[in-house]
Amino acid sequence: MEEGRLKVIIAGAGIAGLATGIALRQLPYIDVELYERSPELKEIGASIALSPNGLRTLERLGVGNALDDEVAFRGPAGIPMIYRHWKTNEIVSVDHFEAVADLRHHTARFHRAHLHQALLQHVPRELIHLNKKVIGARVGDNTASLEFQDGTTAVGDLLIGADGINSKVRKAFVPHFQLSYTNRTALRATFDLSLVKHIPDLPADSTHWWGQDRNFFASRLGRNQFTVVGMYNPVNLPQGYESDIGTWNDVGSVELFRELYRDWNPVVHALTEATPSVRRFPNYAGQAIATWVFGSCATLVGDAAHAHGGAHATGGSLALDDAYALFMSLRHVIPEWQSSKPSEFQLQTALELYEETRRPHTDRLLRSVHSSMKDTPPQSDEELRRKMLNRGSTTWLSEHDVQKTFAAVVAAHTERGDTLVRESRL
Repeated sequence: MEEGRLKVIIAGAGIAGLATGIALRQLPYIDVELYERSPELKEIGASIALSPNGLRTLERLGVGNALDDEVAFRGPAGIPMIYRHWKTNEIVSVDHFEAVADLRHHTARFHRAHLHQALLQHVPRELIHLNKKVIGARVGDNTASLEFQDGTTAVGDLLIGADGINSKVRKAFVPHFQLSYTNRTALRATFDLSLVKHIPDLPADSTHWWGQDRNFFASRLGRNQFTVVGMYNPVNLPQGYESDIGTWNDVGSVELFRELYRDWNPVVHALTEATPSVRRFPNYAGQAIATWVFGSCATLVGDAAHAHGGAHATGGSLALDDAYALFMSLRHVIPEWQSSKPSEFQLQTALELYEETRRPHTDRLLRSVHSSMKDTPPQSDEELRRKMLNRGSTTWLSEHDVQKTFAAVVAAHTERGDTLVRESRL
């Protein structure tokens, strides 16, 4: 590595890690290396949604291929989500966009592996190291390191933990952090659209059916794929099934999946019957952590930073905005023409600027998640309909403007007379 260049080591080469690598490689003084625990580059066979904020950020990162209609499905009605009654199948409520003029920024749904592949096209393969299971992380004097199960280490000037909700990097710096089960488990599947196209009245748009103690989601995805997700509380299982939380991404029971929705409307019932198999995903979330900055040379992005449990299907977009906020913060503090390696003070300032841009937003989400865990399920059909109609708008999440937020943080620093934080170059 040339003298004066900043070596960034990233734990995780999933969507958060790849997005961070793509973003930081746009800075001319940064070299990036990514370390992935898996033996091969692949994502789980599940669906993922990106809301307008995430799609805008993908575009800013130059990953326009991920917005193509071939890989990303957008509902023909131009509606983010339609909410239907579990029994009658009637539309009770819908979401709306508030300020999304570009159709390419309408909420899009992907097979997770297809989005991952689209990001991989923008990261040279030689920068990604496989079979690197993190067991520890450290910060020292102007350096940070990752320790791997195979006995090797990686040392850099800046460490980014992008290793997901069960982050080992976060564990190293916040050892007492704990995840809590949200009392919800998902049975998920993705498969070829041809398996369900025959179903009468199959919605063309992404649809969420609400029941009193369980929900069901179904949607087309890009590349002629389809997804179904059944979310339930394991305490409320049909007779003959034991309450078992299970482990993340283990084999689920398609028989249980069908039994859970046997008495639902004909469309949902037919979807469960057509589903060949399911995977099980118990849902966990964590509280906000005290800081995202460790030493002056380590931070977190994505679920490692804010373990929100996938609420509002916003995890992918949050990770993308994290990556872009970190890019803007480093670009703002460290001049591109600087020939010497960034100082400890510069790195500390950039990381704090990043955290200040993102933390209030993600902390608000975490408060909402933990508050909803205490909600009492509706006890009557009237209560259920009222709950569906009175849903609060989530455009503060789906249409969040990370550039505008960053500019406001910079302006506040400028007003206080912080000399290092220069005029923003958005």
